Amino acid sequence: MASQFTVFFLILSLSTVLVIGEDHGFGRILDRKLLGLKEEKISHFQFYWHDIVSGRNPTSVPVVRPPQNTSTFGFVSMIDDPLTLGPKVSSKLVGRAQGFYASASQQEMSLLMVMNFAFIEGKYNSSTITVLGRDSVFDSMREMPVIGGSGLFRFSRGYAQARTHTFDPKTKNAIVEYNVYVLHY
Repeated sequence: MASQFTVFFLILSLSTVLVIGEDHGFGRILDRKLLGLKEEKISHFQFYWHDIVSGRNPTSVPVVRPPQNTSTFGFVSMIDDPLTLGPKVSSKLVGRAQGFYASASQQEMSLLMVMNFAFIEGKYNSSTITVLGRDSVFDSMREMPVIGGSGLFRFSRGYAQARTHTFDPKTKNAIVEYNVYVLHY
């Protein structure tokens, strides 16, 4: 009887490891199918990001101003910027860029971008793509990593290319074209 119990326990233990993954104490390797993850695909998104800092309804507001002895280093701005299909702010709204950017360089105009592209259209409604990276705003093309997302973009990765479409030095309003390439399930 004891040997039957031992064999049963060994089979149960082995099947548990095969189903839930290899145990490493505080973590384990899971079979992606258990999480409903299918084969990866790559998607491309193209939209315009409108950073509006002037006027009655700005979408970017300063939350930390730089010390008096620096130009912009240390500046932090929270954003809730519209994402549209075309460069005009009146173009079809497909989402919002929510997060913040901060001036992260003492020598050049370089921003730390921390934002979610929160989509509101079609099958991507309520899904987000998360970007975290360096944006050297005077470079013609900048590349920032996609570090994840939610909804349809859970476990995603990729990169976002940013190109300034227009910048108004008087109002400081900017329109940036984004091309985002995402690997996701």
